[in-house]
Amino acid sequence: MTDISLCPVPVTDPAAQACLAAYYAELSDRFGQRFEPGTEPDPSIYEPPRGVFLLARRGDAVLGCVGLRPDGDAAEVKRLWIAPQARGLGLSRRLMAAAEQAARDLGYARLRLDTSRHLTEAIALYRRDGWAEIARYNDNPYADFFFEKPL
Repeated sequence: MTDISLCPVPVTDPAAQACLAAYYAELSDRFGQRFEPGTEPDPSIYEPPRGVFLLARRGDAVLGCVGLRPDGDAAEVKRLWIAPQARGLGLSRRLMAAAEQAARDLGYARLRLDTSRHLTEAIALYRRDGWAEIARYNDNPYADFFFEKPL
């Protein structure tokens, strides 16, 4: 896995958009309905000093992504996704660790995230890595589970 690099990019970067399109297509398949992510009012929320968007790359291939954006007094982790061919390499944990470090570097003291009941691997990852379930904190119609983690 040493040949896989994590790099920050604008969420509007074509590689980031291609990664997100693949993620949204997978969500649509897994949810059994078209996933409509809505639009971010300001894509710069995924850029320092408020957030970050990370891509996992092996050469020119994009293998995964994760985003971090402000959410009140916390940062919210969004769009964690790993390409099917890269699953089982520990890349989800590596991207989450990088997102946590980025949040610390940006001055956040806690993280939160939401996820769907259809993403059982994600739910297991969050529970295993010290995330605590919390009450619903947003109106995301696709979210069934809500988590928080102090940094």
